[in-house]
Amino acid sequence: MNLTLPDEPALASFNEAELRLELAVALFSSGRVSRTVAASIAGQDQFAFDEELFHRRIPSFTHEMLEEDLSNLPSRRTA
Repeated sequence: MNLTLPDEPALASFNEAELRLELAVALFSSGRVSRTVAASIAGQDQFAFDEELFHRRIPSFTHEMLEEDLSNLPSRRTA
């Protein structure tokens, strides 16, 4: 896919990698793409993308994901 942006002075300070990252973060934080897809759009591995989300204070682990993980844990009994 190719994307053509207008020749705007406001965009002149961004390089391609920065624009890809901004697009990826926006799509992920709006719930339009998964973390894996967003990392791919940004041209980063998952760890690097997660670090970027952390620095921007964007949660990468939702409450629903936590609930699913907790429901998959084996029950622990205390004696």
